[in-house]
Parts: sequence; C-alpha cells; structure tokens
Amino acid sequence: MSSKLPLLNERIYAPYKIAALVEVLAEQGISAEESLQGSGVAPSQIYDAACLTSVRQYAAVCRNAVNLSLSPATPFRTGSRLHLAAYGMYGYALMSCLSLRDYFRLGVKYHRLATPTLTIEWTEYPDRSVWTFPDAFASNLPRDVQQFLLEQQYTQHVTHLQDVAGRSCPPVKARFSYPAPPHASIYPEYLGCPCEFDAQQSELIYDSAILEFSPQLAHRHSAALLQETCDRLIGQAKTSFGVSGEVYQELMRKPGEFPDMETVAAVLKMTSRTLRRRLDAEGTSYLAIVDDVRCSLATEYLKTTKMSIEDVAMLVGFSDAANFRRALKRWTGKGPGGIRHK
Repeated sequence: MSSKLPLLNERIYAPYKIAALVEVLAEQGISAEESLQGSGVAPSQIYDAACLTSVRQYAAVCRNAVNLSLSPATPFRTGSRLHLAAYGMYGYALMSCLSLRDYFRLGVKYHRLATPTLTIEWTEYPDRSVWTFPDAFASNLPRDVQQFLLEQQYTQHVTHLQDVAGRSCPPVKARFSYPAPPHASIYPEYLGCPCEFDAQQSELIYDSAILEFSPQLAHRHSAALLQETCDRLIGQAKTSFGVSGEVYQELMRKPGEFPDMETVAAVLKMTSRTLRRRLDAEGTSYLAIVDDVRCSLATEYLKTTKMSIEDVAMLVGFSDAANFRRALKRWTGKGPGGIRHK
C-alpha cells in the first residue's frame, strides 16, 4: 500500500473502522483532522453511511495513529470496539450461522467484505482451531504500522467470537512472530489468554471443543439468506476493486467470450506484462479472474434458467460437460444439480 490516494473503484467499504480508530484517538486529545490527515477522508464522512473508503485509506489513518498516539493500547482498544454489528451483512451472516465451526469457516470465506488489512486463514485440528496471518509483515507499510494492524486484528477476533457466542470465549493461546514489545503486558489484558513472542508464525489458538457451540442468534433461515447476500456482495467486490475489477468488468461485458490477456491488456491501455504485474500485486491472476467469471456465469445460468448442462458448459467456454462438471466442483464444491436445486 502506498501513500497515494486510492482509485475510486477501490473505495467499497463503509468507514466504520476509521470511525472507531478516530474515536479512540479523540479520547487521547487527538483531533479528527489530525487523525485523518492525508487519508482523503473528511471528519464529516466517518459516520456517513453513503461514504465509501478503501483499505489504503484506513492504513493511512493507522499510520497517523502510530505517529500521534502516546498509548500502546490504541490498536487493542480499537479492535475491542469493532463489534460484528458494525460490519453490515458480513457481521449479520456470522452472528446467525448455525455453529462456531460455521463462524470460523465463513469468517474466512467472506473476509473480503470486512475492510481486510491482513489475510486470515483457519485450520481445524483434532484438539485446536487456529487462525493464522500469513502475510502479517509482507506489505510495504512501515513495520510499526503492520504490528499495529496485527494487534488490532487479534483483538477483533476475540471481540467477534464473543459477539457470536454470546459469552466470553477466550483463546487458549496467542503467538506472535516478533520479539516481545515494551508493552507486552497489555496483550493478555485484551486477548484474555497467555501470549508468546518470537514464535514461528503469528497465530491465535482456540480449543476445538467450542466448534460445536451454537451461536446465540443462530437461525437457519436467516443464515441462508444472509450468506446468499454475502455471496452476491463478494461477486460485486470482485467487479469493484482495482485493476482486477476492471478485468472482471471487461470480461463480463461480452459473456461467453474469453479473450486472452494480451487482448484485455490492450483494451485497458497497458502491456500484458504490466497487467500481469498489477494483478499479481492485487493477489490474483488473469486465469483466476477468468475462472471467477466462468463460475459466476455458470451459477447464474444454472439457478435462473432451464438450459441443459451441455448448453451451460458451452456458454462458459467448455467443449464438453464432463470438464465443466469437474471445474464447477473445483470452484464451488458442488455439481450442477447441487446448485440448480439449492
């Protein structure tokens, strides 16, 4: 992430994280104008439901917080304020899911809707469930800003699980891949568990026994509706973000036609090498976007038409139904019948 202001099509998130951080800083006597300096967000916008912001803009406010705040507890206090109700459909979908196992799974699936500053992964083992943060220190942000974001992310996880469970549900242990900072004593105060530093990787560990717990707001019908809405929002996000969004939109202009990368690069007025590099920087590739488009089209055709499987396969670029079925299984985990009769 650079300090340059984001493109308009990167601004797809409500400013709830920015608002929470500005509030925490205001309690320390730091004005909203100071907190938001250089972010391109005005104080009047942070509670505006119609205002859309980007991850890059939030990172700019975090950079200001690191430079202005005198309290090492700032990221923890911010994370503890970010309750799931502030996250819109993403938060409601997680709160209504039918088990904490579903909560962990859907937290990863829909994370793109949550102004994500870090990649999160979840792995279930026989005795524990583990959140990991594989790219915690991989961005171009200053090291202290990256640590700030990780401290906030850990606290958000603890806060969100408590929101879903309806009771305190602390981790068993938190591990960090860096040396203990001077404020290390704050970590267990906010995370509610022992904390280890100089670990091989950053991870937040829960007892796997909690996975069978039923969330306090679990509701089968609401969960299905909200998850369907999140699936649709994920699709919209793909069409709205950066260069990958531009490629997605270009491919969707003529459904069923799948030009090569050189052709699309020319339309976007860049070389294929530049397009490949920019997509790589956004964590995707041309082939992955083509797969996304094919999956979106196939799902839509199967749900809304009575076309044969062979016809749908042909429309999304497959020469035979068998290859299409295999691809659909890879994309969605389901065959055509599972999608059509959902």
